[in-house]
Amino acid sequence: MLSLVIPCYNEAKSLPSLIEKCQALVDEDVEVILVDNGSADDTPQILDPFAENESGLRVVRLEVNTGYGAGILGGLAVAKGDVLGWTHADLQTDPADAITAYALYGKSPNPEMLFVKGARIGRPLADRIFTVGMAIFETIFMRSRMWDINAQPTLMPRSLYAAWQKPPTDFSLDLYAYFQAKSHRLEIQRIPVHFSPRTFGESHWNTGMVSRMRFIRRTLTYSWQLRKNLVRTSTDRKDLD
Repeated sequence: MLSLVIPCYNEAKSLPSLIEKCQALVDEDVEVILVDNGSADDTPQILDPFAENESGLRVVRLEVNTGYGAGILGGLAVAKGDVLGWTHADLQTDPADAITAYALYGKSPNPEMLFVKGARIGRPLADRIFTVGMAIFETIFMRSRMWDINAQPTLMPRSLYAAWQKPPTDFSLDLYAYFQAKSHRLEIQRIPVHFSPRTFGESHWNTGMVSRMRFIRRTLTYSWQLRKNLVRTSTDRKDLD
């Protein structure tokens, strides 16, 4: 089974279309978990009819928004699938992309060692330049190829999730998941994902140069923490040897 988590923060205008798309995806092999990540708009009222669902399209409510990653983690905590994944609620990418990604697990000779991400197509030039710059830095700093880190959807085997320790609750979760996949030597596969302009609302973080600088600062800080943890773990292993 695939469990697809979609965190929703003040996405009330997008939800009717999102719900319709998600209902078309669910079957005995796919569940979708919509996480109301402490929204202050009409999101709770729109999702309330699905609150009692135990399969198919499910809803999790977090009373307080403590970060993008917290919304994903809240959904993963109740997920039933063997393959776990997440994507965004803003409809800039289609939730059905996750089904395309999930199909790769059925074709893989070793699905427990497969990590799948989207490869975004059609983004504005400024966003592509920003992404390439961050990817080059992370690749050099982490000494491993890290490309289009925040692309969606992201899918992984449950066994990788079970190995996580203290994952971040902000946007660094995408970096953490990608880095964990590389550290555990999973095969990284990509699917092309068309990236469309937002139909409703605006980004909750990508709102200008100031927000991007904050994002860069948080990412650099967390990258340094990951790097230190990697060095510490390697040292501990050598001591045991």
